[in-house]
Amino acid sequence: MIARYTLPEMGRIWTDENRYAKWLAVELAACRAWNKLGRIPDEALGEIEAKAAFEVARVEEIEAETRHDVIAFLTNVAEYVGPSSRYIHLGLTSSDVLDTAYALLIKESGELLLAAMDRLLAALKTRALEHKYTIQMGRSHGIHAEPVTFGLKLVGFYAEFARDRQRLEQAIRAAARGKISGAVGTYANVTPEVEKMVMDELGLAPAVASTQVVARDGLAEYFCTLAIIGGSIERLAVEIRHLQRTEVLEAEEAFAKGQKGSSAMPHKRNPIGSENLSGQVRLLRGYALASLENMALWHERDISHSSVERTIGPDADILTHYSLHRMAGMIERLTVYPDNMLRNLNLTGGLIHSQQVLLALAQSGLSREDAYRLVQKHAMATWADGGSFRERLENDPEVIQGLGDKASEILDGLFDPQAHLKQVDFIFQQILGRD
Repeated sequence: MIARYTLPEMGRIWTDENRYAKWLAVELAACRAWNKLGRIPDEALGEIEAKAAFEVARVEEIEAETRHDVIAFLTNVAEYVGPSSRYIHLGLTSSDVLDTAYALLIKESGELLLAAMDRLLAALKTRALEHKYTIQMGRSHGIHAEPVTFGLKLVGFYAEFARDRQRLEQAIRAAARGKISGAVGTYANVTPEVEKMVMDELGLAPAVASTQVVARDGLAEYFCTLAIIGGSIERLAVEIRHLQRTEVLEAEEAFAKGQKGSSAMPHKRNPIGSENLSGQVRLLRGYALASLENMALWHERDISHSSVERTIGPDADILTHYSLHRMAGMIERLTVYPDNMLRNLNLTGGLIHSQQVLLALAQSGLSREDAYRLVQKHAMATWADGGSFRERLENDPEVIQGLGDKASEILDGLFDPQAHLKQVDFIFQQILGRD
């Protein structure tokens, strides 16, 4: 399922080919920095830049013997470069390469995630404006509360995903940190100048006070942010699932020509996309937990984090990318049923206006307790026996006396659903601006 929806460039980022390419980029940047500081001759640097290459299969072949991935990689690069390869990896430790390259992979992935987020935001904005005044039943605890609009619902999700985008930008910055500080972070065999030049060339920030590794708090922030984005996706997915229930049917995932909903029941049209996303997000939360557990390493370093990051890096990024694009596609093609929204609005015989009546009675001089007693008595009768909530109020002398001489006219206003929508423009402006 994921492969069908994941755009190929995210998968390409996490291939062995690209991972080794990032390793080589770090090594070449370090060579260029050393050259500027006079440690690597121009001729040797020229040969390194001209010849440096690798072959994934050959690296794996060497690693099968050495049992060390970076050594296998450097051995393969040396086979291409020749004698000048002695200058490669000068003063570096494996984690200088691994952590810096991993930061590059996260940064590259993050750019695709931001683009996917922009697609979802655009879809939500378009549909929110389309249904800005499409009146709909608001619900709390799953029970009818007061009217909203479908546009308000969607623009609220837009605001949440806009916050998610800001979080993601910050998280990418937190994770995009590298190090070239040597075996235990003391710069004993390399200089801070080399680290700065390498990070400047690669577009990363130098890690402050690294040990043999970059501290994992930045990566934890990144993967936890992906889990938060997943939570937003699931909240929207659950909303769609509820709105598509047969008894509600106010919105529905697009159902393609030739699509089948059930092997047994030809009538079925199921919210499979939303359900799928609810399941995928459970994985993102698990990856976030794993990233938090990666923070505590022994002394200057152990490798308990390494195998975890090899898994959660590609999995979390590919899954988030997939989920954002799938949700964007669902919103773009979402079928909306305004007539059903209006039908559901009227299901309870006007009970949804009970607060308006309560406030009017209290404002007219009744105590809030007496007003609540009056309104609730007729509301409960309407729940139990059906009929018209307004008619029950109109037939109660105490209510009519409380509302005064213009009781009927006042009730007209209190039972007007549009009264609930007077601040729609304000809410949209708060979120989308004056445009």
